[in-house]
Amino acid sequence: MSLMESLGLSVPVMQAGMGGGVAGAELAGAVSAAGGLGTVGLSDPRSFGEELRHAVALAGGRPVAANLLVPLTRRAHIDACIAAGAALVVLHDGAPARWIAALHNARIPVLCTAGDTAQARQALAAGADGLVAQGVEAGGHLVAERPLEVTLPEVLEAAGAAPVLAAGGVASADDVRALLAAGAQGAIAGTRFLLTEESGAHPAYKRKVLGAQRTIRTMLFGMGWPLAHRVVPNALTERWCARNELGPRPVRALNRITAPLGRLLPVGAQDTLLALQRPALPFYTPALPLAGMDAAMVERSALYAGETIHRIHDIVPAAEALARLTP
Repeated sequence: MSLMESLGLSVPVMQAGMGGGVAGAELAGAVSAAGGLGTVGLSDPRSFGEELRHAVALAGGRPVAANLLVPLTRRAHIDACIAAGAALVVLHDGAPARWIAALHNARIPVLCTAGDTAQARQALAAGADGLVAQGVEAGGHLVAERPLEVTLPEVLEAAGAAPVLAAGGVASADDVRALLAAGAQGAIAGTRFLLTEESGAHPAYKRKVLGAQRTIRTMLFGMGWPLAHRVVPNALTERWCARNELGPRPVRALNRITAPLGRLLPVGAQDTLLALQRPALPFYTPALPLAGMDAAMVERSALYAGETIHRIHDIVPAAEALARLTP
């Protein structure tokens, strides 16, 4: 029995846990209720716990997962996953053994994202039950530097008998079928679920993604978390990434220096800093624009999206998005 079958899913597709408020209860609950695996993304511990509990209720008895961005995660997030009854937790950009053990004590399986063999082996050594193989074409926070067609075979080999899901470039049922045929037990889609009615992304952000001609891999939005991100262009990237998509060297250096801030500042502090961001000052957090924010934030923040923008052309209900991904 595969991991997805053991969770009782009717569709081997997981919705990516887009953090910061994009993948909240409405989106995760709708995906799970439709037979996939909805995932609540990271936010401040209190909001995260509330959204996770609400998603579980909306799912009507079907499983709901949680996604934790390790550098921004606190013990309170782990406690919230346990209290809400998360069916699965995905740890991204790290594999803290103590958190994996705490989740195991609550009988919650844990997957860790890996973009290469070394990351895969590190996660399994820390106690992970399985892996998410990521390709560089994925939107958002990248631990991979190569395409999924390269990373998936490597991660599968390193995983042995452990289950592996695949993330990056998933926009259609054909994509899911291809990944299953390649050995993955399921596929993870982000951008397709970003562009849904239940997504918490700002409407102007969604329109920007739909109208984008390209994505870029940049480190411009790395204050407190110096990781590469895939985004669609906006005023900030056009100004600061014209010579080098990764961003100016001094900015990248400063982002590395500020890495400890990601572990010290409250998770919600990034939204406060987002309101202060300006095009003339190239110091930008990973925060993104949500529905209800000033529309000006869309040109002043990270607009995460994957290479699938070229194959997604509409905003649909989450259940319809899942149906289009069903192999």
